[in-house]
Amino acid sequence: MKANQLSRLAQQYTSVMLKALGLCMVIYAVWSVTTSRFDILREQTGNLSPGYISAAQRTRELDCLTRNIYWEAASEPFEGKAAVAQIVLNRTDSGKFPADICGVIYQKNIVYEKVICQFSWFCSQVVVFRPIDKALYNESMEVAKKVLLEGFRLPSLKTALYYHGDYIANPWGKKPIAHIGRHIFYE
Repeated sequence: MKANQLSRLAQQYTSVMLKALGLCMVIYAVWSVTTSRFDILREQTGNLSPGYISAAQRTRELDCLTRNIYWEAASEPFEGKAAVAQIVLNRTDSGKFPADICGVIYQKNIVYEKVICQFSWFCSQVVVFRPIDKALYNESMEVAKKVLLEGFRLPSLKTALYYHGDYIANPWGKKPIAHIGRHIFYE
């Protein structure tokens, strides 16, 4: 009888050991696959880092672009608003201006001890960041989304970097490439 009990005990022990070994193998397999996936994710994230833009950064860019469209072209038609937005994006890619949207919009230069802003609204005596007309601001935001997030572009402004109101004489002596709404655009 003792031999029978020992045999049964050995079988139970063997069964428990096999189950424990199986569980260890499953845990190791899960750990191995998970570690491998995390390594791949880290590598991909590392490869994306130079051009990676966080949601907070994209929201800030959208806000800057919306403000600029609003203060520069709120009463313009869709194309006029899109043109103003496109100039900002063209500048970020030009190498002649800051590489980020807010940097382009808020850029100031000092010429003969006078501060000159790239966009006149930002250098006005009282910079108003809150919109006066909410409907026009919302429309400006929709245009900013189209241009920034959806990639809408006006083909005629592919190389344009400058513009001014059509009520101002050409300050640069350059040849205009487009006249949209109340603005004239230049390379």
